[in-house]
Amino acid sequence: MNRRPRIVLLVIATVPVLAFSLAVILDRPATRSAAGTSTTGPSAAENARSSSGFDGALLPGGGSASDFTLTNQSGRRVSLDQYRGRVTILTFLSSTCHPTCPLIAQQIRGALDELGGKPIPALIVSADPTADTPAAVRRFLGEAALNGRVQYLTGTPAELGAAWRAYDIVPSQLGDAESPHAASVLLIDRAGQKRDLFQVEQLTPEGLVHDIRKLEGEGR
Repeated sequence: MNRRPRIVLLVIATVPVLAFSLAVILDRPATRSAAGTSTTGPSAAENARSSSGFDGALLPGGGSASDFTLTNQSGRRVSLDQYRGRVTILTFLSSTCHPTCPLIAQQIRGALDELGGKPIPALIVSADPTADTPAAVRRFLGEAALNGRVQYLTGTPAELGAAWRAYDIVPSQLGDAESPHAASVLLIDRAGQKRDLFQVEQLTPEGLVHDIRKLEGEGR
């Protein structure tokens, strides 16, 4: 047999193999690429829930939530420890941090609405006491429909500085979503442990409610 017929036979034998391989590749389910681009596989949120059961970032061994005592919008002194035994929402915001802080306030409002009459403590610690005047706080809470539903806390520079340091808050970076110190929402469990963290891009009322109920159900 000369060289040309041998090449023809080899091509004829190879074509079905290539066709079969291509069919197998195309039939595989889509997955998320290494670069994080979206495909038809499970979402990152679904993967997170399937592994931890939480919508937020679970903080196993997150440590005790440091206590503080500050003054709320009505002039009453409020401490974190007084809510021990209850799942508590904690965040650090400013009435001048736009658009991140109003967005977080609205998501918290949505979660409180979904929880209905079940009282869940929600504490907002000021990250800008100079701007957070009584009038500015009233306006901020009114626009988010949170008047009478959350504690907006402020205090002396020493009191606030201690709280910021305890929770690794850098006020000037609250509105910067790329910063590790950007505004976020922390859930503290009934034992006073830091358990669950929502960055602004993953924060939804439904996610907050889901994780609050999960924490409430622990140990019961």
